[in-house]
Amino acid sequence: MADQTFDVVVIGAGPGGYVAAIRAAQLGLSVACIERENLGGICLNWGCIPTKALLRSAEVYHHMENAKSFGLSADKFSFDLDAVVKRSRGVAKQMNGGIKSLFKKNKVTSIMGEAKIVAKGKVSVKGEKGEQTVTGKNIIVATGARARELPGLEADGDLVWTYRHALVPPRMPKKLLVIGSGAIGIEFASFYNTFGADTTVVEVMDRVLPVEDKEVSAFAKKQFEKQGMKIREKTTVVKLDRQKGKVIAHLEHGGKTETEEFDTVISAVGIVGNVEGIGLEEMGVKIDRTHVVTDEYCRTGVDGIFAIGDIAGAPWLAHKASHEGVMVAELIAGEKPHPIKPNSIAGCTYCQPQVASVGLTEEKAKEAGYELKVGKFPFIGNGKAVAMGEAEGFVKTVFDAKTGELLGAHMVGAEVTEMIQGYVIGRTLETTEEELMNTVFPHPTMSEMMHESVLAAYGRALHI
Repeated sequence: MADQTFDVVVIGAGPGGYVAAIRAAQLGLSVACIERENLGGICLNWGCIPTKALLRSAEVYHHMENAKSFGLSADKFSFDLDAVVKRSRGVAKQMNGGIKSLFKKNKVTSIMGEAKIVAKGKVSVKGEKGEQTVTGKNIIVATGARARELPGLEADGDLVWTYRHALVPPRMPKKLLVIGSGAIGIEFASFYNTFGADTTVVEVMDRVLPVEDKEVSAFAKKQFEKQGMKIREKTTVVKLDRQKGKVIAHLEHGGKTETEEFDTVISAVGIVGNVEGIGLEEMGVKIDRTHVVTDEYCRTGVDGIFAIGDIAGAPWLAHKASHEGVMVAELIAGEKPHPIKPNSIAGCTYCQPQVASVGLTEEKAKEAGYELKVGKFPFIGNGKAVAMGEAEGFVKTVFDAKTGELLGAHMVGAEVTEMIQGYVIGRTLETTEEELMNTVFPHPTMSEMMHESVLAAYGRALHI
């Protein structure tokens, strides 16, 4: 095939990659985006979007189970796992098709195949139609990450699953072990537990959702246990004995090991960057623990090569990757974008109850030496939450007592993944407590709890 030359070549069409390609094209640059598997990457096809579709089905099922509390009758209801999964895959397919349309609209050249940087500004692509060389003045690597697999705990797709297997399950688990209580693990635990699986979550750290505020983690744990989950903290899965139709898990806690039988295991113990086979190290790009080392503008240190998204390190979030894609595209086009501020990127977990946060936890803020003003407001004090039947949860805000800077915000409860953006905007605008106090929040809304939490930090809460 004839060689093609572009201003920008993007390797990987996940959220960061396809957004980088589109933004670069909008800025008048010629762009090629190379993808080996699915447009939209893991997020649209095997991550964020299809899992949310599954969790929505679980949420509706949960409401059906509790219909009586709303004065409704839903005595005869059930679920069809195949149909739930089919809907989820349909949503992913729809989003994938949307990327194709966006590429066409913005005149981005889409190339399917395996990419490797073979020389400065040159990328070899092996695809179904043979091999070609694509030349680009700038190369953006956005190859994402995959599930980490620990020795002895490797997935087989039958008894032991990664997130991919859990998205298209061969069966409904009866007794499920989830290894890891980060966002991926706890979301799948929430999904399968809602549909009746006897679910145990094992976490090596001292609490579930270990990156969240301690109060949020403790509250979420109580809610999970109330729903029937078994939570085992400070526990390590040291071995899995696979037998016909079952797995014997060896669980170590406090120096003692015991065994327990499960029919299904989901391993959610983190991710590793897809850095192999791209030619990065041969080009002099530095890699540290499967992630590319970059500066605040996602420059790798090798002229003309950038790395964005999961491959460039934490936080491993699709919205962070997308924003990096925009930033790098604008940088290449000669504009002067602002660098990413990791502490102003929200984290969202779509379990039940939902968890969302941005900035420093109370503990981290204290460790950093801040004098604090901390406010907390419970869902039970909010009229909209009570009317919705969602009175469990709270909103917590952390301020610098000296300057009024919003250092962090932490939420647990219904719809908090939608509300957190208000605090994200506040941090971006460098808002203080005064602006938040003087903002008029609409009534009745759950967002009023955000206002009350700010007021509570200064002893001015009105409804508790």
